[in-house]
Amino acid sequence: MKSIQRRLSIGLISVLLLSGLVVSQVSLWLFENGLQRYLESGLQIDSENLLVALSRGPLGLQLDERRLSPAYQRPFSGHYFSIEFGDTHWRSRSLWDAQLPRPKQPGLDSTLQPGPEGQMLLLLRSDYLRFGQPVSITVAQDYTPIRESFKQVQRIGLGIGIVALMIILLMQRLTVRRALRPLETARKQIVQLQSGQRSQLDTQVPLELEPLVTQINHLLSHTEDTLKRSRNALGNLGHALKTPLAVLYSLVNDPQFEHYPQLQQSLREQLEHIQQRMSRELNRARLAGDALPGAQFDGDAELPALMSTLGMIHGDHLHLALYASPGLQMPWDREDMLELLGNLLDNACKWADSQVELSVQQNPNGFVIQVQDDGPGIPESERDQVFSRGARLDEQVSGHGLGLGIVRDIVDAWGGEMRLETGPLGGLSVIIELHKRKR
Repeated sequence: MKSIQRRLSIGLISVLLLSGLVVSQVSLWLFENGLQRYLESGLQIDSENLLVALSRGPLGLQLDERRLSPAYQRPFSGHYFSIEFGDTHWRSRSLWDAQLPRPKQPGLDSTLQPGPEGQMLLLLRSDYLRFGQPVSITVAQDYTPIRESFKQVQRIGLGIGIVALMIILLMQRLTVRRALRPLETARKQIVQLQSGQRSQLDTQVPLELEPLVTQINHLLSHTEDTLKRSRNALGNLGHALKTPLAVLYSLVNDPQFEHYPQLQQSLREQLEHIQQRMSRELNRARLAGDALPGAQFDGDAELPALMSTLGMIHGDHLHLALYASPGLQMPWDREDMLELLGNLLDNACKWADSQVELSVQQNPNGFVIQVQDDGPGIPESERDQVFSRGARLDEQVSGHGLGLGIVRDIVDAWGGEMRLETGPLGGLSVIIELHKRKR
């Protein structure tokens, strides 16, 4: 959600800045262009007044200074003129010793020209015929105060624009946050779904989110119903097969089969595989219970119940010890974690003499699971063999076979590491390292 807000803010800032720059520059250009047109009309009037001030005298064409504006008499007043009449040249006293630039073409000069005292001048050249002779009049006005006024307006406009932008961004952030609040709520509820804290999303959402929430809830209901039907069907199938398997076991052990030892042994092995697989699936369905889809493993709730169940299955002669941090929450599917721990502990209980220990510790990188027993253990040279599905080093005990192969598959799927060692109790120690998963 934060990334969405950030992208919206960046996009809004970019649009506002670009639009503000374009609008402000175009507005200033239009305003300045209109102002220059207005000043041009004033300069044109001044030029015509100067033309009228030219009169015929005893010595020829003369400039009547009585008709001149006082601004042309005051030095550096900002108003200047220059008149060229043949070889005769008049210029205003306001220029003092400076020369007024003469535009190359009649009309308003497109660029400002430097004037006395660092002034920037707006020039207008007009060409006339006076008494049948050509006269060129150039008038100028200091444009510097106007430029300073424009700069002041730009500074004020920039300050107002920045304040307005901050207000708009604040309002946009509040609006976007309010608009995205239902999405943030839905995201948190999905996290709760993943951790098994709820089974459905709230339906009280804005109209735009109703189709999405409805489809997710429908999918969750369908998935949960499918899981329940699958578990019930598996349980029914297992119970239905128990009686036929018992009958087949009794037939295989019938004295008549003693004359066919190879056939008897082959049938016994196949029946054991079927019995083992069926027991595994039934145990898995029983341990999974009514877990919500995607429910994660809660150590405080699951580990004591798992240890108690295994204690009832394998008898009171075993001492089952549990070492786990309080409030243990593991970000993996509850059903898969129960299968992993169930297989590890079941194998340990079958081979142990009197002790089985389960340790689950959390570290900065993830979790370390260790299951050990005080049984005979496994020689180092034969440890890889037990990972093969159904392989057993001792045919008299159903353990260290299919279960460890299943555990290894789960650990590999989670990107973890698994190794077999000789534990402090003298038997086999299975150590699993699971790295934290990023959501």
